[in-house]
Amino acid sequence: MTRMDPIDRPVPKSASDWIAPDCHGLNFFEIDAGLRSLLPLYLDGELLAHMTPHYRRLGEIAGGRLDGLSRLADRHKPVLHARDAFGRDEDFIEFHPAYREMERIALAEFGIHCMSRRPGVLGWKDRVPPVAKYAFQYLFVQSEFGLMCPISATETSALLIERHGDEALKRRFLPRMLSQDMDEILMGAQFMTERTGGSDVGNVELTARFEDGQWRLWGDKWFCSCADGDVAMLLARPEGAPEGTKGLGLFVLPRHLDDGSRNAYRTVRLKDKLGTRSMASGEIVFEGAVAYPVGEIGAHANPGLKQMMDQVNMSRLSHGVRAAAMMRRCLNEALVAARGRRAFGGRIIDKPLLRRQLMKLMLPTEAALSVSLFAADNLARGEAGQQRAAQVTRILTPLLKYRSARDNIQVATGAMEVRGGNGYIEDWVNPRLVRDAHLGVLWEGTSNINALDVVTRAIAKSGAHEDLGQALQRELDNATPLPGQFRGEIDALVGRAVAFADRVARDGDEPLMRQASNALYYAAAATLMATEGAWIGAEQGDARRLLLARMAVDHRLRPQDPLEGARSEDAIADALLSDEPVSPENAAALIQM
Repeated sequence: MTRMDPIDRPVPKSASDWIAPDCHGLNFFEIDAGLRSLLPLYLDGELLAHMTPHYRRLGEIAGGRLDGLSRLADRHKPVLHARDAFGRDEDFIEFHPAYREMERIALAEFGIHCMSRRPGVLGWKDRVPPVAKYAFQYLFVQSEFGLMCPISATETSALLIERHGDEALKRRFLPRMLSQDMDEILMGAQFMTERTGGSDVGNVELTARFEDGQWRLWGDKWFCSCADGDVAMLLARPEGAPEGTKGLGLFVLPRHLDDGSRNAYRTVRLKDKLGTRSMASGEIVFEGAVAYPVGEIGAHANPGLKQMMDQVNMSRLSHGVRAAAMMRRCLNEALVAARGRRAFGGRIIDKPLLRRQLMKLMLPTEAALSVSLFAADNLARGEAGQQRAAQVTRILTPLLKYRSARDNIQVATGAMEVRGGNGYIEDWVNPRLVRDAHLGVLWEGTSNINALDVVTRAIAKSGAHEDLGQALQRELDNATPLPGQFRGEIDALVGRAVAFADRVARDGDEPLMRQASNALYYAAAATLMATEGAWIGAEQGDARRLLLARMAVDHRLRPQDPLEGARSEDAIADALLSDEPVSPENAAALIQM
């Protein structure tokens, strides 16, 4: 549901005039009616008024300068220098100046990494709540995806130290990790994967030895995100600890020691990745590197993996927001291209088959935004001590990561197709969006790993599906402007989705766990878009999200016969692709068609 000024280009006069435009130069906040209409539902008036000028400023930067910098950084990948001029093994990674400028925008100018960890960022008196913070991530990622990894790793590494570290560890690292001064900031990293197993972290072999009053690390890591990070969080197995996950400890690894010398580890190779080319991922060998334990490290049991999961879960939520952002950019690109390209006697956006394709891009885009904001809001409530909200966050985080990552691939490919052959050419943003989209189904757990987490842990062990179902039912009950018949229809589907997921968990039916996760995700998305549409329609006069809820019900939660024609949705597509608001009365009539 992106609205922007219609592009009604005159009949082309030269060959170049036939080429469809792109989004470069647009303000990504101003053209995003979905985000702007939702923020008042989650942010109080004072905070929204304070942040809106900053959102507008970042939207302008994202659509202009940041977009150009990102394209440069993608073309000029990081370069590893194994030795210095004197032959010393003090490797360093060289980045293009465009990447360093993007770091300055994110970290120094907006403080995205620290705004929720300390007060005062962007002049706000308190810590910025998660919803407000993720809105900044959402705008930034629409132009630059790769850099969000070190931004998120910096925040989540600081979170682990804040929650689980002793006072000495906090004094040593937190002030600089939460700084906006680029001359003193310590950026975070996550070094977890080893060749012995990616998601199966119980096979970790990196060894921690207590030598001369210090913990030192020996071994290697296979996939180190943000290889140039100043402070890396990693799991290692202390000597004498048992096998499996219970024997793992969480450690903080500084790149430089207190005397300024380089710690004893080397980056031996950078990964030649399909996407996120701007950010350096590498393989690292540890040769007695000094590391600091986070909390107590015991020889027989320690909470290392449990602590690390705090970072993983926060990163999963961030990945969901990133997928929502990338889908928004893809949808925007598709809409601008469709409105600006003429073929077969008119604009292609007026062609019925393409309009149907655009609906397939719009639905998952808007669903991911709704679920992201709801999850972020529950995160804040959970951190404030509301146990039910913490349970909702527990299940929504892997649900969002699982489904939005998969949807992102389809949306990126569909947007490339709308642009046509030019969408396959690296002069345009579409190839990078397609490449980057595939990352989401790999990092912080594959689709299967996240579906297993939903069903075997969040449901089977925590019963979080019941809390989610109750939360969604409360949203429906409280949405008094929502047409009653549609409310009852969605309420019944929520109940069915919760019951189905419960049965799959009780039976341990692994082949159905992804299906159960899909059902819960789109039951949540349909509920949220319906209730949002009702409230926004009543308060702002535009109920178009009700129409998206109708589409979610029909295309994600109802069976369809492939040999039968689908019910007519031309009127819904006309309403959603128009720049005109959809009145609550018109929306109510359309969802009953």
